[in-house]
Amino acid sequence: MLLQLSVLALVLLSPVWADNFYQDATVTFGDQRAQIQDGGRLLALSLDKISGSGFQSKNEYLFGRFDMQLKLVPGNSAGTVTTFYLSSEGAGHDEIDFEFLGNSSGQPYTVHTNVYSQGKGNKEQQFRLWFDPTSSFHTYSIVWNSQRIIFLVDNIPIRVFNNHEALGVAFPKNQAMRVYASLWNADDWATQGGRVKTDWSMAPFTASYRNFNTNACVWSAATSTSSCGGSKTESVNNDQTWQTQQLNANGRNRLRWVQQKYMIYNYCADANRFSQGFSPECKRSRF
Repeated sequence: MLLQLSVLALVLLSPVWADNFYQDATVTFGDQRAQIQDGGRLLALSLDKISGSGFQSKNEYLFGRFDMQLKLVPGNSAGTVTTFYLSSEGAGHDEIDFEFLGNSSGQPYTVHTNVYSQGKGNKEQQFRLWFDPTSSFHTYSIVWNSQRIIFLVDNIPIRVFNNHEALGVAFPKNQAMRVYASLWNADDWATQGGRVKTDWSMAPFTASYRNFNTNACVWSAATSTSSCGGSKTESVNNDQTWQTQQLNANGRNRLRWVQQKYMIYNYCADANRFSQGFSPECKRSRF
């Protein structure tokens, strides 16, 4: 009951699911390995030894809340990477990542998160999931506004990346991004640092996506304007509470719970990797 109350306090409005991949997404690679099903309500990506598959949103966005329900590759998923992320284009791109690193049967998935700004990343945090992400759909969300980025799993915050431009830390806020998703092979690094390889006898591997929802500012490249500017808006329900969203006390408690019990890597604690010193935001509050 306390967890339910915490989630309700954190999220002021439950997402209204868009449910139409025909309308909202474009398959980008993989040919028939990417299948829109159930009248546009579900999109299945598959991976075999020849190719993976992926899709992207038809719209570009400059800030918003983005929700996707995923059911990850079951069984022996070692070597596979399933993704849900935002990205702009070009060498100096911005990017906000959810990557799900497969593992041998019976071992938990690793959730890999990262933030790129102006082409520079190295902001990784990784977590174990506290449930089986292959037996049913779970909701993964990115809240992106000019002050912070919040990563959520089933509306529970697992990470907050704050805007610390005042400290000289770049923050993604000037480039419009699309939503991307993919399933691909990365057995050179994805599972136990590449020590466990993909078992191709298990192929094809399949991950399923549904309930793609955007409550966001749609960007028009033709006019260089956002739908959230002025009186025009295309956000779901015209609700834009995400524009200033931050964690309340219950949300901070949930974040501490996740990070204390399930975080397995934090770039702000890797002194071997960053022997010359940590990035300035590492000295600030995680909230």
